Amino acid sequence: MNIEDIREYCLAKKAVTESFPFDETTLVFKVMNKMYCLLGLDDMRVSLKNNPDKNIELRAHYPAIIPGYHLNKEHWNTIELDGTVPPNLIKELIDESYYLIVKSLPKKKQEEFKNL
Repeated sequence: MNIEDIREYCLAKKAVTESFPFDETTLVFKVMNKMYCLLGLDDMRVSLKNNPDKNIELRAHYPAIIPGYHLNKEHWNTIELDGTVPPNLIKELIDESYYLIVKSLPKKKQEEFKNL
């Protein structure tokens, strides 16, 4: 997947916004104002949240998946977009990150999310 494919995939999800809160080269996607994906436009990397056990497994299997760059390394992975991680796996990991964040929203925000 390339940067534009990832951007389009992320934006197609419910209640997602994009912004550049850190710098002009790190595009951040949020669901209900909580970060679920960071996309490095200059270094061709995407960072996603997942459960710690799965993160360890992914890192062991794919050299292009490393601990989250400038993030909590237990909960976040950074994927180098070098073509070695299959596109369908990247989409699956985007979905998992998105749903982990939705699930962690306070009940009031979850109700608001359901009603969108």
